[in-house]
Amino acid sequence: MALATESLVVPARRRRAAVRHLGPNWYASVMGTAIVATAGAGLPGAAHLPGLRTACAAVWALSAALLLALLAARALHWAHHRDQARAHLLDPAVAPFYGCLAMALLAVGGGTLAVGRDWTGTRTAVALDTVLFTAGTAVGLVAVVAVPYLMIARHRIEPGQATPVWLLPLVAPMVSAAQGPLLVPHLPAGQPRETLLLASFAMFGLSLLATLVMLPLILARLIVAGPLPPALTPTLFLVLGPLGQSTTAVAASATAAPGVVPAPYGQGLGVLSVLYGVPVTGFALMWLALATTMVVRARRRGMGFAMTWWAFTFPVGTCVTGAEALARRTGLAVLDGLAVGLYALLVTAWAVAAVGTGRGLVSGELLAAPRR
Repeated sequence: MALATESLVVPARRRRAAVRHLGPNWYASVMGTAIVATAGAGLPGAAHLPGLRTACAAVWALSAALLLALLAARALHWAHHRDQARAHLLDPAVAPFYGCLAMALLAVGGGTLAVGRDWTGTRTAVALDTVLFTAGTAVGLVAVVAVPYLMIARHRIEPGQATPVWLLPLVAPMVSAAQGPLLVPHLPAGQPRETLLLASFAMFGLSLLATLVMLPLILARLIVAGPLPPALTPTLFLVLGPLGQSTTAVAASATAAPGVVPAPYGQGLGVLSVLYGVPVTGFALMWLALATTMVVRARRRGMGFAMTWWAFTFPVGTCVTGAEALARRTGLAVLDGLAVGLYALLVTAWAVAAVGTGRGLVSGELLAAPRR
């Protein structure tokens, strides 16, 4: 009897020990997986490509399973390693990753409505997305205030410590701004629809202005202090997140606006989606080229795999959905080609990050204590 009890206790202890260093950055793997499904479903001609939508639905199911597993693991982390959880909140390099929790919830929710409904049915998909959208938005709005507060009041940050990771809690409301309009048609007509649409647009403004404040600090750090450390170099791709997601958000609002807000405003959003999205996409492509050159440089200097490689996925995915939205609104074939090319990059980056994560889990390296 004692041996049987001990055989149950030891695995439980091992599970608790395994999650001690499991940080909120792991939610990036959920985000990166979910965006592969969502972006793939919106590709030009996707409806005529056999098997693509089924593959996207399977990837969405994988992202949902990853989300459930991580929520359970993080709950175990908070229950048994509260000292480490508090240390994460007080670490300026880790605290911004709490924005990833919100975006993971929102990304899986958006994928539920985009492709998951093929398997769950529309009614269930709407219910699931409503729950995930509400939870993700709530977490995102808390993070967008709490993390900057901690940075100001509790963290001790040197001027040279600015990194694109600081953008993570600021981008979370932008993901809500892109997902909210998709739920608008499923609400009762009248004020409920208009309220959600304008609330989503308000979160677009909140996130955009906060990002515009933060970006100069990040760029100044790069110019004055030089390249980021190799392990952090992939985070340069995080700058693409607010760019692609804001383009997607404006386009989604413009699509949902007719019949929801008065005619001049609905038409205005349609114009804004192009006048805003095109120049922002241009800047995103410039930053993509710059970030790629910095990653190649870091790779030549021995940059190895780390969880930061998931930064190659979700931000690029938002540029895919942004290009898809612009292509639908303008009808330009060049934007169709851009969306397809960026999606190929996204799938490649996801495969590389997934394989690296799998190897790191098997070896135990990714769950080990960080090296000092």
